[in-house]
Amino acid sequence: MKTSAFALLAGASMVAAHSRPIAVWVNGEDQGVGTGSGGYIREAPNNSPVVDVTSKDMTCNVGGSTKAGKSLAVKAGDKIDIEWYHNTRGDDIIDPSHKGPIMTYLAPAASNGEGDVWVKIAEKGFENGEWAVINLINNKGKHSVTLPDLADGDYILRDEILALHEGNRNGGAQFYPNCIQITVSGGSTTLPAGVAIPGAYKADDKGVLFDIYNSFTSYPIPGPAVWDGASSGSPAPAPAPAASSSAAPTPTSAPAATLTPANPTTGYPTAPAATSAPAATSAPAATSAPAAPAPTQGAGNGNEGSESTLPKTFTLDTFITWLRANAGSPTAQKLRRAHARAFNF
Repeated sequence: MKTSAFALLAGASMVAAHSRPIAVWVNGEDQGVGTGSGGYIREAPNNSPVVDVTSKDMTCNVGGSTKAGKSLAVKAGDKIDIEWYHNTRGDDIIDPSHKGPIMTYLAPAASNGEGDVWVKIAEKGFENGEWAVINLINNKGKHSVTLPDLADGDYILRDEILALHEGNRNGGAQFYPNCIQITVSGGSTTLPAGVAIPGAYKADDKGVLFDIYNSFTSYPIPGPAVWDGASSGSPAPAPAPAASSSAAPTPTSAPAATLTPANPTTGYPTAPAATSAPAATSAPAATSAPAAPAPTQGAGNGNEGSESTLPKTFTLDTFITWLRANAGSPTAQKLRRAHARAFNF
């Protein structure tokens, strides 16, 4: 009889230890109780835990696939406080014996939590000698997460307590998963690929099969790593093609004019050589400028004073022009007699 009474008392203590989310605060403002008809929390029929890590109830607890009546409007970057109680606001939160971590996930609402969609955005385990559950009790049932820079849309916020007071045996760990519906605005980053729940935990994971009564200095929180809030699930846009670095062609300088040296016999320059221009078809051969002795001013028939001085450099055309202009000069007459057949004046 005493044994039966003890069992009843133990059972009552275990039931009183259970817990579930009741309300949400956004940036310090109470959003009101989210359970019940028309609430924003996907409410389970009771506050009992899930102990089978392969059960579909691991997603959002028993009945968690049923959508809540509304979605809570929030903004990217908001501080979210999730408020836990045993059954109703203001009663016991959770038994202090239920030590363990608290983990928070996000998934697109369109997935309804099915598939590799759950992304962990926060976790608290055993820090500075204290468990996250004890900190929850000390903070009047509330713990905080900050929403990442999420792209606008509807999401499921999954908050979970893992109680390890029986975690020293396989199947003894107690999971309390619950889901809150939110609609996010003001962000830009899409969620990356996530994990499936059930599927993220195994019964023998180091953070699930864990004896809190033995001496330890650290605790390995189970599940995936926390998302950094920056890497996106969308493929990165292809980089724009680089601008062409081809330089404009350098203009070719005009070839420098080449001066033909003077005839060593006459002192007069000969015509300049042609520069690599294509030869004209059927063009008559050019006549070379005649060699002539250097003129001596003051010599001749007395008309030399009116004679124009020959330029130091000239072409065949300018030489002929000079001869015509100075036809009566001694120099011109001498050149004409010497080269009468070469020049047809």
